[in-house]
Amino acid sequence: MTLRGRPFPLVIAAPSGAGKTSLARALVERREDVVFSISATTRPRREREKHGTDYYFVDDAAFDRMIETGELVEWAVVHGRRYGTPRRGIREGLESGRIVVLDIDIQGARQIRRAFPDAVLVFILPPSAEELNRRLTGRGSEAEAERIRRLRGARNELPAAVEFDYVVVNDDFERAVRALENIVEAELHRVRRVDALKPALEALDGELGAILERSV
Repeated sequence: MTLRGRPFPLVIAAPSGAGKTSLARALVERREDVVFSISATTRPRREREKHGTDYYFVDDAAFDRMIETGELVEWAVVHGRRYGTPRRGIREGLESGRIVVLDIDIQGARQIRRAFPDAVLVFILPPSAEELNRRLTGRGSEAEAERIRRLRGARNELPAAVEFDYVVVNDDFERAVRALENIVEAELHRVRRVDALKPALEALDGELGAILERSV
């Protein structure tokens, strides 16, 4: 007998530079039952990023249209740029029986929880403030003013960790990915997600009854 819970949206959020995007993509690569939700954004594309793979890079007019037509299940302004999650990607992923991973910000995580009460929220923490600063400095794509703004943003976002279901410290990448995999497995075995549990219990009860009758 195999019991598996319903798929769910898995939100991975963190202060900028904590490594949530790398962790989310690693989780998708390692599990066939997990698919990545691609966000739309108005921020410029960074080197090596691909449209339709990392983000849907759109201008403000296109983003406005997505809001007006209800295409976005959530959207927020982060560091002066807009980010949003297309509703279609989540719906199609869940309907195909896969867990949908969302790499989004704190504001977006709150909106997803309202839209999908069954969603699971994971907050990624850096191992230290110094390491977070080092990662932002090492990006090379951030101007000094932008780095300072992201560090200040991190201070504002950290208190939101208590609103989440799980917290993972990204001090060792492999260990952090394993923690995410363990969260997925645990949630797939949560009783409220297993729709087939009741008939499975009834079947087992019938089988046990038959064994007992033969044993009398």
